[in-house]
Amino acid sequence: MIKKLLLTPFEKFVKIESFSGILLFVATLIAILWSNSPFADSYESLWNYQIGLEANGFSLQKPLLLWINDGLMAVFFFLIGLEIKRELLLGELNSLRKAAFPFFAALGGMLVPLSVFLLLNTNPETENGWGIPMATDIAFTLAILKLLGKRAPLSLKIFLTAFAIVDDLGAVLVVALFYSAKIDLAMLGYAAIPLAILIVLAYRRIYSKAVLVLLSVLVWFFFLKSGVHPTIAGVLLAFTVPIRNKINAKEYTQKLVVIAENIENAEDPNVSMLSKKQIEEIDNLEDWTDQVQSPLQHLEHKLHNWVAYFIMPIFALANAGVAFAGAAVIEVPLVITIVIALYVGNCVGVTVMAILGVKLKATELPPGMTVWQIIGVAFLAGVGFTMSIFIANLAFATSPVFIDSAKIGILIGSLLSGITGYLILRFKSPAEPS
Repeated sequence: MIKKLLLTPFEKFVKIESFSGILLFVATLIAILWSNSPFADSYESLWNYQIGLEANGFSLQKPLLLWINDGLMAVFFFLIGLEIKRELLLGELNSLRKAAFPFFAALGGMLVPLSVFLLLNTNPETENGWGIPMATDIAFTLAILKLLGKRAPLSLKIFLTAFAIVDDLGAVLVVALFYSAKIDLAMLGYAAIPLAILIVLAYRRIYSKAVLVLLSVLVWFFFLKSGVHPTIAGVLLAFTVPIRNKINAKEYTQKLVVIAENIENAEDPNVSMLSKKQIEEIDNLEDWTDQVQSPLQHLEHKLHNWVAYFIMPIFALANAGVAFAGAAVIEVPLVITIVIALYVGNCVGVTVMAILGVKLKATELPPGMTVWQIIGVAFLAGVGFTMSIFIANLAFATSPVFIDSAKIGILIGSLLSGITGYLILRFKSPAEPS
């Protein structure tokens, strides 16, 4: 019973991510069909529609596509930041022993695909796309594991999630350091002020959603104007959210008992509505509930559904549309390079580094995990999609041809990686006993 209670939150996370992967697939399919249909012009027109604010000389106008990629994706990165902070402090990465195995695997999943891309790329104009094959899409990969049923044990899902968190951290650093435009230090200085306020408030264990939202908008805006991609603001803001609750569970339970007794004693049998005293006690219950919840855990829980069921599918719908009818202007070598880097690079990188870590006794193979399962996950790591497309948009911002070519490579490489990983785990991974 205790084990079941402990695993329930993670199992819920897996369920959300698995269904999100299905939504991503559907949104991708719609985008491809739409952009290759007689209504392709409407697809382009929709995402290029200008939306913004204008007031007293102030103007912030952007195409809908950029509001999604710079705005909604900042929320996506904010959630990633919350997950990274939680994992570093409390989860699968909170000790060197726990973090070592997924860290070695993720390191291989970043460095080898990068190297393969640079080795195969012969066009200096597409060299900036080296970051594209480094990322793994956790939603798609967990959706594939979901299809495997008992052949994908919980330990495998935990390893894949920890691996993806490390991989996301690497992708965030790559975007921040290598895919930002010319940096305006003055704007970064302005962004540092509200960030510093949030850090001080977190240190003093003062938390207000309204203050967080207001200051987050300011930080996002200053990052947008600074040249550093505004999604990085989302990660930094996540690290200012307190993880500690104001009261512990024991104190909260004691308060619950008192409040329950007060509500029962204040009941008027002659009145069908709640009494004034009962309403006050319910308000007290809400206040104590807010205090017992970790702000980070609460925000992560609230945002997860929005990101999984809305932001990521919208991102896929807006970005996955590639007009294959224009294949004459596709950069074929770039497509092939990305496919090989995703498919071969991740497989070799993750497998070799994970096994090497075990052989060097720097890591330990998780209990019950086989080498074939590692190889299967290594192929699944080649399912890049969300983060890969995101980096492709940054790497080739001035070249629609390169962006479309990169998307085709990502789609093909991710599809091949997903199918191969599924088949290996389906036929080589032992079924978990009921």
